[in-house]
Parts: sequence; C-alpha cells; structure tokens
Amino acid sequence: MTSYRFDPRLAYARTIPSHYYFDQAVLDAENRNIFSRTWQFAGRADQVRDAGQFFTTTIADEPLLIVRGSDGELRALSNVCRHRAGPVARGEGKRPVLQCGYHGWTYGLDGRLLQTPEMAGIECFDRADFSLPHFRVEVWNELVFVNLDPAAAPLGDFLGDLVGRLAPRDYAGYRLAARKDWTIDCNWKVYVDNYLEGYHIPIVHPGLFREIDYPNYRTETRASYSIQHAPLKRPERIRVNDPADDIDYFWIWPNLMLNVYPDNFSTNLIVPLGPEKTLTIFEWHFRDPDAPDVRQRIDETIAFSDEIQIEDIDICQAVQRGLRSTTYDSGRYSPSRENGVHHFHGLYAAAMF
Repeated sequence: MTSYRFDPRLAYARTIPSHYYFDQAVLDAENRNIFSRTWQFAGRADQVRDAGQFFTTTIADEPLLIVRGSDGELRALSNVCRHRAGPVARGEGKRPVLQCGYHGWTYGLDGRLLQTPEMAGIECFDRADFSLPHFRVEVWNELVFVNLDPAAAPLGDFLGDLVGRLAPRDYAGYRLAARKDWTIDCNWKVYVDNYLEGYHIPIVHPGLFREIDYPNYRTETRASYSIQHAPLKRPERIRVNDPADDIDYFWIWPNLMLNVYPDNFSTNLIVPLGPEKTLTIFEWHFRDPDAPDVRQRIDETIAFSDEIQIEDIDICQAVQRGLRSTTYDSGRYSPSRENGVHHFHGLYAAAMF
C-alpha cells in the first residue's frame, strides 16, 4: 500500500489513488484505522426499548450484541461466546438471558457468564473471568451508535454542532416505515464519493435535476460531517408542505448518510463487504407510517429513492471498472462542486496515515 499525500488546497489537490479502491490490504487497514475507531450507526433505539430486547450486528468484522439490561442500561457486548467462539445471539428479539447457540453457555443481559453446561472437572476456571467484553454505546436522535475504540471521544463531541443543528427537529415520534438493502459491485469509497457531490446530478439523475435548484445547490463542511443543501425548484415528486423548504443531505464520517426532508428522514449506512463490494442499507422513518395517507407518501418516496439509487448503482459500478484501468491513477476536484469529496478524503488521509 503506497502512501497518499492529501493536499488541503482544493484547487491543487488530487483525488485518492485508484488502487485504494480495490486493494484488500487497504480495506484491512481501513477496518483497523477507520471503522474500528469511529462511531458507527448500529441500529434503532426502538429495537432495544425494553429489558431483554436485543439485536446483533457486525462492525469492522467484530460481531456485536446490543441489548437492554434488566437494570435499564443499554450495552454493546461481544457476540462471541467465551467458550469456543460460537454466536451468543442471532438476529433480534427479546430474552431473559442470552444462550450461545453452540454449546449452551448462558450469559446475563449484562454479559456475566451464568451457566456452563457439562463443565464439571475443569480446573483453574473462574466464571467472572469469562464475561462478554463490553464496547461503548450511545443513542442520538433514536439512533444507536457503537464505538470499538475505548479511547474515542464521546459521541456528542464527535458530532459537534450537528447535535444543536438538528435539535429543533423532534424525532421521537418517527417510526421505521421501510428498509431496503442493496449490494453494489464497487468499493465503499466510490459510493461515498458519489454521494458527496451534486456535480453528477444533471447527467446521472435527470428526474432529481428537474426537482432541485441546481445553480444554488451547495455543500457545507464541518469537522466530522458535511451537509448538501438542495433548494427545491419544482417539487412534484418530493412531497413538501412549502416549496421554499430545502432538502438537507447530511454525511457523517465515515459511512452514514442522513437525508432530511420536511416530513420524513432516511438513513443510508454504507458497509464494505470486500474491496469491490458494498452493502447500502436504506431505512425510512415517518410519523404514523401505518396511516393510509402516510402509506401513500411512503410508497412514493421510496419509488423516487429507488430511481435515484438505481442510477447511482449504475454509475458507481462503471466507476469501479474504470478505476482498474491502466490509464487512470487519480483525478482532480471541481472547486465549486466537489469540496465535500475533498473534505472526505482529508478525513480519510488523517485516519489512515
């Protein structure tokens, strides 16, 4: 993995070299230096509202179990049994205790080892030494975040002024309305790069281009996030109460998108499955999603989102093929349109080198 020198001067800088987008060694380093050290969106607070509720996930190849304890505390535990590495839980649900699906070792909701079947005769064994390891977990705006790094700053410090920026919005009444998973044949950074600029909208997204005021589309960058402000021009397919409303597309370092509309918001989590394969997880949140009139808005919103996603998948997969060309190594940034991509690459370089 050759070094990459980031130039903070947008007008002079070059993009990340192409081999960073298809090298397994690079992805291994990203798991160590980025995904294992940042606050990662893991799930929703309503999945762990009650004692005994849990869900499982994986961050940087680390299997995790998020569970609400009998004491009301939310915990992120290792989902690897301390016996012989079996799964302590699968999927999501609600249980009074946690039992490994391999040999039946049983743990409390706080991670303490409770039962070890057929282990009579073992020597030098103290159950207290075999509790499930804990990781840091916090909730923000009904979203659950986990950080594998015990030395990382608190979530509020990481988010900075984004906390205050979204404070006027009340997310407590929103509920999950729909989820879609898409697997894409591209590196995770290709998808993030594409998300972080509106430069491609006139060519790649003609439907979206008709809706927005493209000349006034702009990107604002902050320490750990950026915002794309998309003023509306003729919002025929984007349902808003006031045509003067903007759409705000938030990107939170390194791999979470938060798309905020006047009547709903959606999250898009970008998960690398390999150096050239990426999972994108879309979740839409509305108030009263089961109401008939709201259901219609949800269906229309998802249909428009799908249209844009299919267009993005096509161009991202084409870019991934292009990155393997012997004629291409790195490119340049549009100073007026790609400051968000440049900001991402700066954070990437600071984490990796």
